[in-house]
Amino acid sequence: MPDIPDALLIDGAWRKKASGGRVGLVEPATEKVWCEVPLAGREEVDQALESAARAFREAEWATASPQHRASTLFRLAGLIREHGEDLAVLESRNVGKPIGDARAEALAGASCFEFYAGGISRFCGETIPVSARGFDYTLRVPLGVVAAIVPWNFPFAMACWKSAPALATGNAVLLKPASLTPLTALALGQLAMEAGIPRGIFQVIAGRGSEIGDHLVSHPMTRKIAFTGETATGARILKLAADDIKRVSLELGGKSPNIIFADADLEAAAAAAPLAVFGNTGQDCCARSRVLVEAPAYDAFLETFVEATRALVVGDPLDEATQVGPMVSAGQRERVEGYIELARKEGGRIVTGGDRPRTPGYYLSPTIVDGLDSSARVCQEEIFGPVACVMPFGSEREAVELANDTEYGLSGSVWTRDLERALRVARAVESGVLSVNTNSSVYLEAPFGGLKRSGFGRDLGMEAMRLYTEVKNVFISVGGAGES
Repeated sequence: MPDIPDALLIDGAWRKKASGGRVGLVEPATEKVWCEVPLAGREEVDQALESAARAFREAEWATASPQHRASTLFRLAGLIREHGEDLAVLESRNVGKPIGDARAEALAGASCFEFYAGGISRFCGETIPVSARGFDYTLRVPLGVVAAIVPWNFPFAMACWKSAPALATGNAVLLKPASLTPLTALALGQLAMEAGIPRGIFQVIAGRGSEIGDHLVSHPMTRKIAFTGETATGARILKLAADDIKRVSLELGGKSPNIIFADADLEAAAAAAPLAVFGNTGQDCCARSRVLVEAPAYDAFLETFVEATRALVVGDPLDEATQVGPMVSAGQRERVEGYIELARKEGGRIVTGGDRPRTPGYYLSPTIVDGLDSSARVCQEEIFGPVACVMPFGSEREAVELANDTEYGLSGSVWTRDLERALRVARAVESGVLSVNTNSSVYLEAPFGGLKRSGFGRDLGMEAMRLYTEVKNVFISVGGAGES
């Protein structure tokens, strides 16, 4: 896979031209256009969905033996590993992601396909004792055509998270990456073809959501939408899907808390806190962007947190030493800078950061703000950039109230040496995932998703396979007619 993928994958063929025209992709680290890709319009969406529906009916992917689907997905995982460095460089240049992070995500994508390939033969129905004479059992049947819509912050990882379980359960997948960052999704399409996934079962189209998103979601051939992105778009998808009762799963925004009690290992908590919020330049729905610190430890923690933040290496994403790269686009950086200015107007103090380094690229220094009340917009709204708000609390109850004082409920962390407190707070915080004495809460083997306006449904773990199937119940009468 040495070449940049610059074509759409529709019905087993590569299209270098499309009705949506072409778009130049800007490398965030240089602010220069470095390649072009075609953009799908409604015409290509129709063609891809018709191909997917036909392939689902005729390609025998859904009815293939578990061993056949598993071996195909294992081959795809092997190809991802083989081309891991190529994928990592594409991701790093397209998104601005540090190369070390991009490598880890490429390998994690391979592990994702391996996990679901191995899960195919273990994802089973049940036998159920019923009152009538006979045999009752359930089947897990695929939904049909799945539209997998993934964001620009983790393009390859999200593509794998959604495609792998959907393919494993026998569906046809139309993958739509963000128009800013389509390259690794298109590369995944190349590798899927090479692995032997049948024509039409896996397709990839780049396109602007504003132009083709509604059509893709509301199209009658789309049976399921798996979306990761902003909350407002998720709400619109729900409305569009309602008329056809389409299945929908949504992983949306976050404003996750990082709760540090005074009895915690403050040095460890402060050392981990910077990358918990500034990793991926803060462009992460799980970013621990609200740092809540028990009052007796506040000053000491803040001082160490600031020192650790200033020590982060911000630079060229292809440099092995870089920990924080540029933001994905000029528009995203300007949006975040607007929130930093708003923080000042709301009475916040910029403890560190808040400025642009004097280099080309969409860089923005990691920024820490304190002095704000939880009701401030900067503490309530998802900024999606390298900005952390630090606030004190006086009691466990207040910590939980502050943590839950947001419309989101995706992720979070609790730092304490008191196990009973950790269990209480973990249960009380309104989030889909939560970690104790670490900021790592996302694992391939475990379900991931949110509460409240952070969405519903779960990626990852065996739970994800349920999202792409329906339960069918079958009763076989023995010795006479059964009840209907």
